Amino acid sequence: MHPNDPARHHAFEQTLLSAGRTMVLSEVLKLAVDNFRSSKLRFALTALGMVIGTASVILVITIGLTGKHYILQELEKIETNSVELEYAGGGTIGAERVVYNDYLTREDEKAVLAQLPGVLYSSPIMENHARISFGRGVSRETLVLGVSPQYQQIRNLIVTVGRFLDDEDDSAHIKCAVVTVKFAVERYGSADAAIGQNFEIIGITFTIIGVFKEAVDDFGQSELAEQTILIPFSVSRYFTGSESLRQIYFSMRTMDEVPEAASEIKRIVSARHRPGSIYTAQTLKEMLGIAETILNYLTLLLIAVSAVTLAVGGIGIMNIMLATVRARTREIGIRKALGATRREIKLQFLTEAVLISLVGGIVGIIVGLAPPLAIRFFTDYTIPITLWSVLIGLTAATVVGVIFGTVPATRAAQMDPVESLRDE
Repeated sequence: MHPNDPARHHAFEQTLLSAGRTMVLSEVLKLAVDNFRSSKLRFALTALGMVIGTASVILVITIGLTGKHYILQELEKIETNSVELEYAGGGTIGAERVVYNDYLTREDEKAVLAQLPGVLYSSPIMENHARISFGRGVSRETLVLGVSPQYQQIRNLIVTVGRFLDDEDDSAHIKCAVVTVKFAVERYGSADAAIGQNFEIIGITFTIIGVFKEAVDDFGQSELAEQTILIPFSVSRYFTGSESLRQIYFSMRTMDEVPEAASEIKRIVSARHRPGSIYTAQTLKEMLGIAETILNYLTLLLIAVSAVTLAVGGIGIMNIMLATVRARTREIGIRKALGATRREIKLQFLTEAVLISLVGGIVGIIVGLAPPLAIRFFTDYTIPITLWSVLIGLTAATVVGVIFGTVPATRAAQMDPVESLRDE
């Protein structure tokens, strides 16, 4: 290196400074490790709070994700791919503003099927609250729905005994019915006993051919009641004398198609009716989004609660480090007398606090991940595990070490070297 070259001289000075900083940091780490080795029990007890706190955070995140995964899966079983077209009311006509009704019809269903190729299933809904007669003067009022055979796929219904309505039942106007499990059990004692039983609706005899249940509880969001009876739509017209409908269900191939399909279905049907008529196209995709948002907030709330455990562990670290500073007062005085700066003293004790917190955090992550990993390994259950929980645990442990290690580190740095050397 030429002595008169200022650029090279500056670079050499920067290299020396960098080496000096590395040496100081390595010395600090070595001193911290030596101190931990000399008091293993104190180190282990201090880190225990962080182990518990970090494990709590990991487990809370895992439990939150598992609950969210399960609930969203259950909601998706309802009919998140379907669109419920409903007649909401008519407009007015004439100077007297006479209100008219402009109900839906099967022709509206056919028009949607012809213009919207993404529709997988469709079914009209004709609702009646009829009095059911079981003979010998026994009767009761029950909800009766006239539906098409595709209603089973749309509503994801499970037939427990017998069979569901089919195309032949609808086209041949067969007087058959499928009933809910609760209806079958309360009336006939069991689902099996209900098959083949007869009842009357306004003098028309129906035969029970199947018993069904919903795949998942829909939280009261559907038209099905606990004791609903389903009959072919073609037969349900006998009770009304009309094909006027209030509801038609359409099911799309995928959930992503639902929002656009809802708008298109509403447009197609509205174009076929009077301008003042009101039709709504409702979906459960919004409900799914709301549920996901709520579950995310609940998970964050649980994480915040578990963070209290981290704070308790941090307070433990601070108390132990304050006691350590008091016990090592003479050492601090000797180091300052030998030229150690306040910054180096502060860095040493802050590093020790962070290391305690970080080691506790790493052990806590291992402890927190052990239960879900064991469940995934030894059972068929899939417990969702995310890298975010590990990153959050490590970050939280580091932050806690810095926050709660600052006070004792600052106190050690501010000690007077003369007074420190007098300490016995």
